[in-house]
Amino acid sequence: MENRTARLTILVDPLKKQIFEEICAAHDLTPSQVVRKLIRQYILENAGDRELPEWLKGRSSSDGSV
Repeated sequence: MENRTARLTILVDPLKKQIFEEICAAHDLTPSQVVRKLIRQYILENAGDRELPEWLKGRSSSDGSV
């Protein structure tokens, strides 16, 4: 399982950021949780033949710890 973190800085226009944060809050999620889930989904959909760690392939986010 993941045990270290790295910072990812992105630029997005302020209105999209505000809408995104409001939607995240309405689902009781932090923006970071949603972005991590999106990244995980993107990796799984686009990894091709790349070998992925088991914790990444089989992880469920039902417990809120995306």
